[in-house]
Amino acid sequence: MKKIEAIIKPFKIEEVKDALSELGIEGMTVTEVKGFGRQKGHTEIYRGSEYTVDFLPKIKLEVILADSAVDGAIKAIVAAAKTGKIGDGKVFVLPVENAIRIRTEETGEQAV
Repeated sequence: MKKIEAIIKPFKIEEVKDALSELGIEGMTVTEVKGFGRQKGHTEIYRGSEYTVDFLPKIKLEVILADSAVDGAIKAIVAAAKTGKIGDGKVFVLPVENAIRIRTEETGEQAV
């Protein structure tokens, strides 16, 4: 099993969710986060004063999948989240040793 963590622009979450749903992937965790990468934030003017916004709002999407579904999910996330502009985000893939569904005590891929 693998865990996919994707950091994407907030307005892209519905497109990514729909793309994953088309693959039959329904379960996911979505968190509102703030951060920056190469774009280093940006400068804004508020009431005549200029200030720097270092941490930009992003969405962190987490999905646990069987190894066989990972490549398709990554392609779907990248295609749906891509705008071609700086700050589109990143996708990380991590190994998952085990998963346990608390209600039924199922383990492994059956728990996902």
